[in-house]
Amino acid sequence: MDIIEISGIKGFGFHGVFEEEKRNGQEFIVDIKINRDLKEAGIKDDLDKTINYASVIERVKDIIETGSFNLIEALAEEIAAKLKKEFLIEKIWVRVHKPNAPISIEFQDISVTIER
Repeated sequence: MDIIEISGIKGFGFHGVFEEEKRNGQEFIVDIKINRDLKEAGIKDDLDKTINYASVIERVKDIIETGSFNLIEALAEEIAAKLKKEFLIEKIWVRVHKPNAPISIEFQDISVTIER
């Protein structure tokens, strides 16, 4: 199985368990890996035989910026479910980064990764 990988999709969302996160929002970053047979797309050089990367990026940004979840696990589930349905994906891997989580100890990144 071939892989389409998109890294660093950024969006400003209002996800988190704390009131200030829901009120002020913060940046979230999403990485996607999609398993798909790309042989026909490569042979025919035909966009209709693959997944339009720009459409995936726009959809992920929209999901990040619409609605509100307490957990980034729930945001990852929403992204995976909607992309699977809308782009007819059999297997997807989604990582949601929350680099500005309100934690008093310095850290570089927090992320959750799911595979569906």
